[in-house]
Amino acid sequence: MEITRLHVGKRLSEVAIHNGTVYLAGQIAEDTSADIEGQMREVLGHVDRLLAEAGSDKSCILMCQIFIADMAHFAGMNVVWDDWVASGHTPPRATVESKLADPACLVEVIVTAALR
Repeated sequence: MEITRLHVGKRLSEVAIHNGTVYLAGQIAEDTSADIEGQMREVLGHVDRLLAEAGSDKSCILMCQIFIADMAHFAGMNVVWDDWVASGHTPPRATVESKLADPACLVEVIVTAALR
């Protein structure tokens, strides 16, 4: 069984690839001064970058989990999502309100994708 890990740290890897599937760690914004739309754009940029590095892209997403700190931000988050998601390839998705580890983070996104 071969598992490839990218950006391996002491606590977590940003990416694990196994059996044709790419698993991303939860992605958060570094610029936590941004509003929900700014944080979501940054987070989805991280997703794009990591998927490309792994040999995949957003059209190959199998499942997306979104954790949002306050459902009052749901509409703003969806504005960015709708502009970003690959038309005709919208993945199954769950969005839940959750207290995030860093109170300044408004959203965290976890993606599972197939390799291209």
